[in-house]
Amino acid sequence: MPFYVSPEQVMRDKDDYARKGVARSRSSVVLQYTGGILMVTPNASSVLHKISELYDRIAFAAVGRYNEYENLRKAGVTYADVTGYQFDRSDVTARGIANWYAQTLGTIFSEPTGKPFEVEIVVAEVGISPDNDQIYRISWAGTVSDEPGFVAFGGPADQVSAVLKERFSDGMSLTEALGAALAALAESGQGNGAQSELNTAQLEVAILDRARAHRTFRRLHGPRLEELIAESRAASETPASAGPEAPTTPTTPGAPGAPGASAAPAADEPPTGPAPGGADGTPGPPAGP
Repeated sequence: MPFYVSPEQVMRDKDDYARKGVARSRSSVVLQYTGGILMVTPNASSVLHKISELYDRIAFAAVGRYNEYENLRKAGVTYADVTGYQFDRSDVTARGIANWYAQTLGTIFSEPTGKPFEVEIVVAEVGISPDNDQIYRISWAGTVSDEPGFVAFGGPADQVSAVLKERFSDGMSLTEALGAALAALAESGQGNGAQSELNTAQLEVAILDRARAHRTFRRLHGPRLEELIAESRAASETPASAGPEAPTTPTTPGAPGAPGASAAPAADEPPTGPAPGGADGTPGPPAGP
């Protein structure tokens, strides 16, 4: 006879199963910068994408089982196209697509038979200004969270988020945002402990360009990506390589290596004027009354 398992235990088992599946994937990051939204993920394949376009100003990023989130991506594109055709293109929003994904994943998760999807999804929409940007994170159980500024998901997401929290700031340039993303992925163990391991052949990078009027999604690869990575690493290494200035040690005039008698006084001391006496060091006449 079959054993009885409480619904709570079934849901916990499903949640643990999906969580372990997503944790085996490599982390991805999505973050804002002044000109739009940046998406970065380690991906050695040039044809199996984790980051894709959904609609005019909306993009999709996912981690987990490729066949499962690829089916979700195609379904999301269809949902967006049908909504834009039936109503208006402006009615297609990241919030609407995120809610649709949440309902779909929640239904799959709560089915009594079958396994949950081992995926985690981010839907991002670039606005006219940074204040209008939207980033939503959808879990395998169908929960939705609004992520202002940045989000890390998949793999050791907590470690990646901790690094991003230290490096992220409003008004970052594309180079600064890419540097923060690479540092977070590398320092969390995504790049074998070295940021230089994450090169163009190992990365999938895309942006939602705020300056574009219609389709804002654009992939960064080849020489352009190499240039951005080099600039971001040079910018991060410059402050570290420039150490504090060596303190100046006061020396006695005439000592080896000491400045000449005409050297300027220290900035925090008042000028003392010319030294009394002659140029040969003999004492001068006594001061008058």
